Amino acid sequence: MNPSSEQLVQSLARLNIKALNSIQVASLEASKIHSEIHLLSSTGSGKTLAFLLPLWEKLILESNDLQAIIIVPSRELALQIDDVWRKLGTGFKTTLCYGGHKREIEENNLIQTPSLIIGTPGRLCDHIRRGNFNPSTIHTWILDEYDKSLELGFEDEMKFIIESMPNVNFKMLTSATLSGQFPSFLGLTNLHQLDFSTTLASPIERMSYYSVLSDEKDKIETLFQLLCHIGSRPTIIFCNHRDAVERVHQILHEKSIYSVFYHGGMEQYEREAAMAKFRNGTSLILVTTDLASRGLDIAHIRHIIHYHLPLDEASFTHRNGRTARIENTGNIYVLQNHDENLPEYIQSLVEVFTTSKQANLPEKPSWTTLFIAAGKKDKINKIDIVGFLSQKGELKKEDIGLIEVKDFSSFVAIRKSKMNITLNKIKDERIKNKKVKMYVAK
Repeated sequence: MNPSSEQLVQSLARLNIKALNSIQVASLEASKIHSEIHLLSSTGSGKTLAFLLPLWEKLILESNDLQAIIIVPSRELALQIDDVWRKLGTGFKTTLCYGGHKREIEENNLIQTPSLIIGTPGRLCDHIRRGNFNPSTIHTWILDEYDKSLELGFEDEMKFIIESMPNVNFKMLTSATLSGQFPSFLGLTNLHQLDFSTTLASPIERMSYYSVLSDEKDKIETLFQLLCHIGSRPTIIFCNHRDAVERVHQILHEKSIYSVFYHGGMEQYEREAAMAKFRNGTSLILVTTDLASRGLDIAHIRHIIHYHLPLDEASFTHRNGRTARIENTGNIYVLQNHDENLPEYIQSLVEVFTTSKQANLPEKPSWTTLFIAAGKKDKINKIDIVGFLSQKGELKKEDIGLIEVKDFSSFVAIRKSKMNITLNKIKDERIKNKKVKMYVAK
């Protein structure tokens, strides 16, 4: 289906985009000519739209079959792509398939066949084996961040999924970093390269790189001093292991610096709550593993801190790609003790940065997060929540911040000074005639 010019303008307006960039234009043009495309472009360059718009053109409005699939390495990336797709307002139904919540929810969504499925390899394999959707009708597949999917031990699952789709006539792979050879099971015979990794106003030119030396092998005190120096700006701290993430978070808490943590071992609610708090300003510091190095699209992240050295150059690139997005600038800090040697790809970039022990603690965030145990599947939207909090909670517009509505839950930023009064006013109230649990998100 080729969206009309007017329809496309309206769709882009919902994403606050006035015009397509050169990557998106090139991708659309290439998709009209080539059946196999490899799109390589830096993070924050508009890559999601660069594959969603060609996909939209491939979908057939009159078809009741499953037509396309987007395979991603993480649930967070699946959710982000789904959000962009819904905002485009294409009219084509989509279903998300990923681990961390009940498979039965997805099975119910698949009863009425969607046009598009967005999912992670493990859950997609499960649905195919159970016969929950028919992969033989799929004519288009897209592998977003394909290099990560093939790295994470998904190769057998990816092979099974790809070989379950015998009638595909359009294939697209995307990433921010170039990996090795493509596996033969992808069936690529005439791949067209679109390489924008070193063109456009690359984010690397908008980043400043610093090495921060630590006198101690344990770099936590240096991290604390650095956070005091840079102050209250959105910051991501990357660690290499889950236990290190929780340890750093706990020590920062003991030092009166508020953060949230995020890694693959957390329950789905915990991950959603952590990300909601980071996005809405309840916490300005996120401590995480490389799980957050892809699929995290927050425009105004100012600082990236490598508490642990990245395992390779690709990890370094993807971590840094969370900042300097959409023409913004960003600072990259690499913490280094005397026993650590920086790899050449870092050493050639950084200048030494010295922290001060005299810096003050960052200001506490002025927002906190309300959890509401109801969401899209309960027919509740952002307008309902604003109306409820304004009328029943007697909150002013400026006291309500970012609202995120999930399938079965919602997260609302509320000015911290108003939260206790608000909770007392709404504790016995109903939202859209439903009595639901509401409390400060843990």
